[in-house]
Amino acid sequence: MPSSDHNVTLRPPRAEDGQALHGLIAACPPLDCNSVYAYHLMARHFAATSVVAEQHDQIIGAITGYRLPDDPTVLFVWQVAVAEAGRGQGLGTRMLTDLIARCSGVSHMHTTIGPDNAASRRSFEKLAGQLGAPWSYHPFLTAAECGVGHEAEDLLVIGPIDH
Repeated sequence: MPSSDHNVTLRPPRAEDGQALHGLIAACPPLDCNSVYAYHLMARHFAATSVVAEQHDQIIGAITGYRLPDDPTVLFVWQVAVAEAGRGQGLGTRMLTDLIARCSGVSHMHTTIGPDNAASRRSFEKLAGQLGAPWSYHPFLTAAECGVGHEAEDLLVIGPIDH
């Protein structure tokens, strides 16, 4: 069910949002931009665990995620993007909070964050505080495992989360 605040509507992505999701991610470095096809799949197959923020018929924010196949109580947040027009308004936190509220049965959230991405770390730690949930970091992928030009990724575990 869509929610709205400050002329921004939060809703699950729709099948036709793939191209717009790709454009948003491409405009939000240092996020890894995947193929348009990948974003069409996310919008179609993982709409229940993803969210877009729409303002004046434009997608200005998005979170893509999925439940872990071997543990559906864990929501893995893959990418969080907020366009320039949506920054500084707490939109990332609003989208995450909306997504958690929509994902019944989720007790933990996982995401990966590079060690140098202080802004993302602060945002997720703030979210954990708002949720009253503990959080911890764990080594996940080394820079070598991520490939040339990519820093290591740490796994952030938030939870248990009370709904």
